[in-house]
Amino acid sequence: MVALSIDGQTVEAEEGKSLLQAALDADIYIPHICSHENLDPVGACRLCVVEIEGREGACTSCTTPVQEGMVVTTRSEKLKQMRRLSTELMLSGHPSDCTGCPKFGACELQSLIQYLEVTDQRLRKRVNIVPSDTSNPLVMHDMGRCILCGRCVRACGELRGVGALTFIKKDGRTRIGVRDGLSLAEADCRFCGSCIEVCPTGSIRDQEGLLDPNMNRKAAIVPCRSTCPAGIDIPRYVRLVREGKPSEALAVIREKVPFPAALGRICDHLCESACRRSELSDSISIRALKRYAAEHGDESWKAASRQLPPTGKKVAVVGSGPAGLTAAYYLAKQGHAVTVLEALPEAGGMMRVGIPGYRLPVEVLNAEIDEIRKVGVEIRTSSKVASADQLLAEGYDAALVTVGAHKGIKLPTPGSDQAGILVNAEFLRLAALGTPQPVGERVVVMGGGNVAFDCAGVARRLGAKEVHVICLEARDRMLASPEEIVEALEEGTRIHPSVNINEILGKDGRVSGVRCVSIRSFSFDANGQAILDVVPDSECVIEADTIIMAVGQRPDLTEDFGLPLGRGNRVTVDEITLATPKPGIFAAGDVVTGTKSVIAAIAAGRSAAASIDRFLGGNGQIEEVLAPLSEPNPVLGTEASFAAAPRCDCPEGYDDEKAHQESSRCLQCDLRLRITEQKFWSAYSHR
Repeated sequence: MVALSIDGQTVEAEEGKSLLQAALDADIYIPHICSHENLDPVGACRLCVVEIEGREGACTSCTTPVQEGMVVTTRSEKLKQMRRLSTELMLSGHPSDCTGCPKFGACELQSLIQYLEVTDQRLRKRVNIVPSDTSNPLVMHDMGRCILCGRCVRACGELRGVGALTFIKKDGRTRIGVRDGLSLAEADCRFCGSCIEVCPTGSIRDQEGLLDPNMNRKAAIVPCRSTCPAGIDIPRYVRLVREGKPSEALAVIREKVPFPAALGRICDHLCESACRRSELSDSISIRALKRYAAEHGDESWKAASRQLPPTGKKVAVVGSGPAGLTAAYYLAKQGHAVTVLEALPEAGGMMRVGIPGYRLPVEVLNAEIDEIRKVGVEIRTSSKVASADQLLAEGYDAALVTVGAHKGIKLPTPGSDQAGILVNAEFLRLAALGTPQPVGERVVVMGGGNVAFDCAGVARRLGAKEVHVICLEARDRMLASPEEIVEALEEGTRIHPSVNINEILGKDGRVSGVRCVSIRSFSFDANGQAILDVVPDSECVIEADTIIMAVGQRPDLTEDFGLPLGRGNRVTVDEITLATPKPGIFAAGDVVTGTKSVIAAIAAGRSAAASIDRFLGGNGQIEEVLAPLSEPNPVLGTEASFAAAPRCDCPEGYDDEKAHQESSRCLQCDLRLRITEQKFWSAYSHR
């Protein structure tokens, strides 16, 4: 450490530290704008000038190392005039009215203008003739706001090792641009956003509409992670896969979910829809990378897994679907004795009886349920619970209801009272339990969601030779995931979007087909009745031996269960705690929200576990760190044709090479959050 004097104040600083940083650490503000904590200092802006006793003239504090006994003055009339002149030169090419600055966060230039009491009136304004460049994906460049501080160029080169940005001289003027006149993609930009993050004025910023205004800054910058209902740290495990560390990647996933292998096959991957990579080519195959980690990782995550001592408290969980088993898992790890009560003969809920085995093999599900048993969770199958009150009477200190939405909806379509009409939930459940309903050779499935396509796939595997899926939604509005639709088409299923079934036809009391019409659009009135814009003369008949209605599901509960039921037969709970009006009884998952997704149910199970733990006297802290924490390498380097790199899809699962190839496409958006945010001092308290 060395001691020096700054404006009469004795300051201690580490040897080798810059004078600017030493002053800022001591809460002594020196104006600066080209300097940045993550970048090598260059002193280009000339705002951080100071006077040092014994030295002639002013020197830039960002490039001057501290020395023992140094006496520094940061404020004088001479320094004030130098800073004002430098700022005015910057403002000469900057918009006068910058109040609508689009920078995400505070504008450093505006803070400096206020602090230095500078205007742009003394110097003649240069006319900016460089139009904004919006041609590059993810990044827009507004040269009218650029002050040539060079931070973006240095970040691109120093921080990331890419060097796509540089200073360009054209028509006698200097500006920032892409090297060799290329586009960012042609210059092998990694689209990491570091240039955006360090820009002090918003000259380089995210493309309009790219960041969700409803999210906070950190969530918007890393949308894959913030969109995941369970909050899995997606960039972290994708990076570990790229580094050849599948076991550590699996540990990261298991920090948030106890079903990594199942999710690696059937998650609805909202994260991929939010992936910023899709603006360049295709989104990262995040779900497939999760499957790779689950299949190639070992059990090293268990070494850091937490198991608290017994609390003496007993919890009943009604239902063994993803919400119930997740909550049971974390409650058991908190030290509570947990019993799961399942009405069906097998555990797993909709993962077992709602998702076909060709999508989620039973051995994969069984292995993950076994891990939940290993932390002490008791699972009792064929144990239907008649009422919520019964649970507390049996001595449980708390109960969680997670019975899902296992009752299919049968539409009152004319002709729906005939034989040969099946309902989605029961059809899939019986097939999964080994007692399938016969379907004949020709099947029509009503509905356009994932469950409808699961019904179509199961029907085909039960022997149907002709399968039709009919739905009101247009092809680009269908609720099923794109891969399920593609898979169905590859299997020969015929899809009829924008079609309504007016009548179910029959013969001798059994269905024989459906009468349909094409529609341009549809909406619903206040009573939930569909209003259709029918295409004239579009009626047609599709023959069928069986109709499967797959238009929704609801909880199979009545008021006899003892809990208040709301719209759609769903249990009413407190939105934050998931507590029902009955003390000690909570509810979570599809029984509360209606049919959603496995990952949403898992997230609900985590929330329920935390709430119940607090109810039982715990702190509700179920978070774990199962993978070693380490700083990622900030240097990305160049990679030829990075922007155009295509998505690698392998339905059978990735091997090491394919996993590395796909994970290497990640933009690593989270690295942007590791760039230090500049701190601003009050313009009034530091004059």
